[in-house]
Amino acid sequence: MNIAITGATGRLGRLVIQKLKQIVPTEQLIGLARSPEKASDLGIAVREADYDRADTWKDALAGVDTLLLISSSELGKRVQQHRHVLAAAKAAGVSRVVYTSLLHAETSPLSLAPEHLETESMLRSFGLPHTILRNGWYTENYTGSMGAILEHGAVFGSAGEGRISSASRSDYADAAVEALTGQGHVGRTYELAGDASYTLVDLAAEISRQTGREIPYRHLPEADYAAALVGAGLPEPFAQALASWDVGASEGALFEDDRVLSTLISRPTTPMAETVREALSGLESSLEGGSEKGRSS
Repeated sequence: MNIAITGATGRLGRLVIQKLKQIVPTEQLIGLARSPEKASDLGIAVREADYDRADTWKDALAGVDTLLLISSSELGKRVQQHRHVLAAAKAAGVSRVVYTSLLHAETSPLSLAPEHLETESMLRSFGLPHTILRNGWYTENYTGSMGAILEHGAVFGSAGEGRISSASRSDYADAAVEALTGQGHVGRTYELAGDASYTLVDLAAEISRQTGREIPYRHLPEADYAAALVGAGLPEPFAQALASWDVGASEGALFEDDRVLSTLISRPTTPMAETVREALSGLESSLEGGSEKGRSS
């Protein structure tokens, strides 16, 4: 049974492949990437597959039994890009598609939701057997900005007291592996989120605890937060989107307490504090590496 993974060079794709290699023969794994040369370290076969080029998908999906469609990262282009993939999957006789969607996509106020819902609808209209993983927020969406948080001495956002049931990227990768290789997942839609929820006040308190510094949460109105993100160098459309998602979090868009994810992966999800610890450790290692390089130059 050949399993193909889109976005193979992305952070989630790499994690899924790493975990699949522990339980699936590598000759049965196929990475799909826009730039295969960037995937030379994956240790599996890699085929060119460009979301924007429908012509690349016929050869990319030849002989594939199960496909993990990791949603494209290009907001506003996802529907057409995913259509290229699903049309080719149908033509190639792919037996099942696992798709990474969005938590509570049907009711979510997040601007991300419509494209995910339309992709879910396409899966049904193409008649492809499928499993939908409605992923909640990655804790790394916050800890990925740890350097800026420490530099500015605060966690900024527009989430107010909204509770966020995030999980680590590794948790969601484990869910994808189970959906790809386990039994009983065809036709299922899973709402996936972390076991425990927290507010950005809690996140700031945890960073403060682990660093020994006073790192408060600074709540900003949506427009002010977007402007701050633009000032930090983000493109304005993306900054506005990020700020709006924080407002969605204040309205409960990122909260879920049914523990479906931990049931699916047969273990508790990764605590926020552990992901904070990993981010701080990675930042420290990076700084130490830079210091060593500086001393040796």
